[in-house]
Amino acid sequence: MSAPGENVTEIRSSKSMHRAWSMYDWANSAYNLVITSTIFPAYYEAITTKRDAAGHITDDRVSFFGHIFKNSSLFDFSIGTAYFIIALLSPILSSMADFQGNKKRYMQLFCYIGSMSCCGLYFFKPGNIELGIVFSTLAALGFCGSLVFYNAYLPEIAYEHERDAVSAQGFAYGYIGSVLLQIMCFVFVLKPEWFGITDATLAPRISFLMVGLWWAGWSQITFFKLPKGIPLGKTREHSLIVNGFHELAKVIAQLKNLAVLKTYLLAFFFYSMGVQTVMLAATLFGSKELHLETTQLIVVILIIQLVAIAGAYIMAKLSERFGNLRVLLFVVLIWIGACIAAYFTYTAMQFYAIAMVVGFIMGGIQSLSRSTYSKLMPPTQDTASFFSFYDVTEKLAIVIGMITFGIIDNVMNMRTAVIALISFFIAGAVVLLVAIHRERGETKMV
Repeated sequence: MSAPGENVTEIRSSKSMHRAWSMYDWANSAYNLVITSTIFPAYYEAITTKRDAAGHITDDRVSFFGHIFKNSSLFDFSIGTAYFIIALLSPILSSMADFQGNKKRYMQLFCYIGSMSCCGLYFFKPGNIELGIVFSTLAALGFCGSLVFYNAYLPEIAYEHERDAVSAQGFAYGYIGSVLLQIMCFVFVLKPEWFGITDATLAPRISFLMVGLWWAGWSQITFFKLPKGIPLGKTREHSLIVNGFHELAKVIAQLKNLAVLKTYLLAFFFYSMGVQTVMLAATLFGSKELHLETTQLIVVILIIQLVAIAGAYIMAKLSERFGNLRVLLFVVLIWIGACIAAYFTYTAMQFYAIAMVVGFIMGGIQSLSRSTYSKLMPPTQDTASFFSFYDVTEKLAIVIGMITFGIIDNVMNMRTAVIALISFFIAGAVVLLVAIHRERGETKMV
C-alpha cells in the first residue's frame, strides 16, 4: 500500500522499486545458503559426530536439554519448530500489518531477529549444542517471518503481467548475493591460515557473524525504498490477536469461490513438503549418506545456486507461453525424477548431476509459485492477510515435510526418508492436473 500522497501507478511502474524490493532477496538469501545449506550444517555435523580413524561414524547422537536425538533429526526438528511458530504467528502479524498499515515495520522486526541470531551463532562452540539450536531456530524464525511481509509487497509494486519477471528477479538477486558472500566465507573456512586462524571452529563462526551483518546491512536499501503503507481504514471487529485468525477465515471463505486458486494452494501445499525439505536436508544427506567432504558439498551448493538463477528466468519465460500451472506441473514432474535418482545415488559425480537438475528446478518452482499466487489472488487491499495464508500453507507443509523426514531418518536413515518426498511431489502433481482442468473453465487465465 502506498503512503498518503504516493501514486500507486508510479510505484508499480518503478523499476527502481522493483530493484529495491529484490535487494531484500540479496540480503537474506545469505542466511538460506550459509546457515541452512552449507557451512552451518557442515559445522554442526562435524562438531556433533564422532568418527573412527577411518572416518566412519561411531556416534551421531546428541543431548538437547536432556533429550537424546540423532544430530540430523534434531536439526530437522528445530527447523520444523521455527516454521510451526511462524505459521501460528503469521495470521496475527499480517492482520496487524494490514490494519495498521505497517508491513515494513514487521518485516524489519523479523529481519533483525534473524540477522542478530546469525550473529549469535558466532558463540556456538562444541559442548553448547543448546545455544546453537536456539539461535539457528530463531534465525529461521526471522527469515521466514520477514518473508510473509516481503512477499505481500509483490502485488503492490508490480502489475499482474510483471509479477513473474519481478519475482524471478528477486530470486536471481538472492542467488547472486548469497553466492558472493558464500565465496567470502569459504576463503575463511578453507584458508584459515591466511588470517592466522588456528582455532578450527573460528572460521565457520566468523561466517555466521558475516551472514548476520550482510543481512541487516543490505536490507537497508529495501527498507529505505519500500512504501510505508497506510491503514485499511475500516473498523477492526476483534482484538488484534483474534482478528488475524478472523481475517484468515475471510480469506478461506473467498477461496470457496476461487476454484483455481483453492486447488493451486492444495497442490502448493503438497509439493512444498518436498521442495523445502530437499533444500534444508541436502547438505546433511551428502555428508551422512555419501560421506562427501566439506569441499565437495561446497561445489554442490554453488552449482545449485548458480543454475537456479537460470531456472528462475527460464521458468518465467516459459510461463508466458504455456501458463503458470502447466509449467509448474512440468517442474514438479522433474522433481519426482530427481528424488528417485537421489535414492539411487551413491557417488559424488551422481550427486553433482542431481545438483544441476535440482538447482534448475529449485529456482523455477520458488519464483513461479510466488508469482502464480499473486496473479490468482482477487483484487484486494488485504495483501498481507492473503500472503499470510500462502505463508501458513507453505510453513505447515515444511513442518510436516521436515518432521516426517526427521522421524524416518531417526528410526531408519535419510535415504529411506527420500521415499516420503517422492510421495509428496506425486500428490502435488495430481492436484496441479485438477487445477489446470479447472482453469480451462474459468475466464481468468494465469
